[in-house]
Amino acid sequence: MATSLCCRAFVSSAPSQLVGAFSSLSFSSYLTTGCAHSLPFVRLLRSDFCTRKPDKTVRAGNMEANSNTVPSIVVYVTVPNREAGRKLAGSIVKEKLAACVNILPGVESVYEWEGKINTDPEELLIIKTRQSLLPALTEHVKANHEYDVPEVIALPIIGGSPQYLEWLKNSTRD
Repeated sequence: MATSLCCRAFVSSAPSQLVGAFSSLSFSSYLTTGCAHSLPFVRLLRSDFCTRKPDKTVRAGNMEANSNTVPSIVVYVTVPNREAGRKLAGSIVKEKLAACVNILPGVESVYEWEGKINTDPEELLIIKTRQSLLPALTEHVKANHEYDVPEVIALPIIGGSPQYLEWLKNSTRD
């Protein structure tokens, strides 16, 4: 199997398994440019959406507004199969580098590596953790992943359930 590139587009064979709005996104601009900045949701993250005052529902979960939470992120990591995903997810949670790791099956990655277009079945790890743990998590993934260049992509959590975000804080190391 070809080694993985850090920026990989994924297309699910079962789109209903993808998280939220990502299931309907088109990755054609990414595939054309090869740049994560061309992904549709990146424009959303940089838009007014992130700078507007949140409504009351989001404000209740805003991490700056709640002293019981910390700035948190969701991290995507692809793995070649279920066994590798379970092993990596278990070690991440055991080391308290994340509160929770979801393993999403049925991901098909299309990417260019060493001048060749590859298509591989993979599983997607969706990792919820503190923003401050990203460097340690990245090093852990690199040290325990079979790919030469594993995907580690972090997205900010801008709000959510205060109880869940507090649990995330309490389930991870400082």
